[in-house]
Amino acid sequence: MASLVDRMRGHGRIAAGLLFNLLVSICIVFLNKWIYVHHGFPNISLTLVHFVVTWLGLYICQKLDIFAPKSLPPSRIFLLALSFCGFVVFTNLSLQNNTIGTYQLAKAMTTPVIIAIQTFCYQKTFSTRIQLTLIPITLGVILNSYYDVKFNFLGMVFAALGVLVTSLYQVWVGAKQHELQVNSMQLLYYQAPMSSAMLLVAVPFFEPVFGEGGIFGPWSVSALLMVLLSGVIAFMVNLSIYWIIGNTSPVTYNMFGHFKFCITLFGGYVLFKDPLSINQALGILCTLFGILTYTHFKLREQEGSKSKLAQRP
Repeated sequence: MASLVDRMRGHGRIAAGLLFNLLVSICIVFLNKWIYVHHGFPNISLTLVHFVVTWLGLYICQKLDIFAPKSLPPSRIFLLALSFCGFVVFTNLSLQNNTIGTYQLAKAMTTPVIIAIQTFCYQKTFSTRIQLTLIPITLGVILNSYYDVKFNFLGMVFAALGVLVTSLYQVWVGAKQHELQVNSMQLLYYQAPMSSAMLLVAVPFFEPVFGEGGIFGPWSVSALLMVLLSGVIAFMVNLSIYWIIGNTSPVTYNMFGHFKFCITLFGGYVLFKDPLSINQALGILCTLFGILTYTHFKLREQEGSKSKLAQRP
């Protein structure tokens, strides 16, 4: 009875974490798009603000004894910090140069890339049923893409780079947490300032610092408040991503991300008047079918594994 209660609590925590990530992830997409469209705040500078606010948020958390920092050698997390920069910068550049639908479309394609990375680099195996669930997801994504009337070549380049770096980043997050025996807050606490320092060096080479359009330029109060709010929500997104990947798997997080893709696509149509045809809606339904199929098979496999462990003498 006690084990059943513990399992229910564990499933409840995962469900709550996924729901929280859903809300903040959708919110950050719409808010960042609003900042790009209506204020024109520079991309890398906005990412730098996100990283600094994330580090400050974690500093406050550790002062409140929410978690205990663990000393980590910088060399062990350097590549993770670098991929963190690429993950956020390229996805934000994709959002800035594409419609919300195309932006989400590219993010949906990280699942097959992650499966390929884990298969060839980490010798992890996936059942045929799990692999087949990628078919309706990919078909839905292609259908939606084919009928997207807006196309931006530079935006697609940023989207492709974002897919590759994001896939590497999400795999490394899970691996590093287990390798270094740290939780999400402990890892992000050391990674965020290192990533901030990297972007601080990069900003002057790619964006103005002072004057019109610079991070220290003459921005309105509303623009600065939007940027600050975006940083706070980004902190929540980063923390929830780490927690979900650390407690589930990169593939589970990305399959859940397809559900966010569908909701965000509808939101983009409502808020930014992005075109949404009947064929695109069919693509969304096809993707949702893949998500539900994956969830069904994944749960059955997990229950089967638990049953085999329970039957062992």
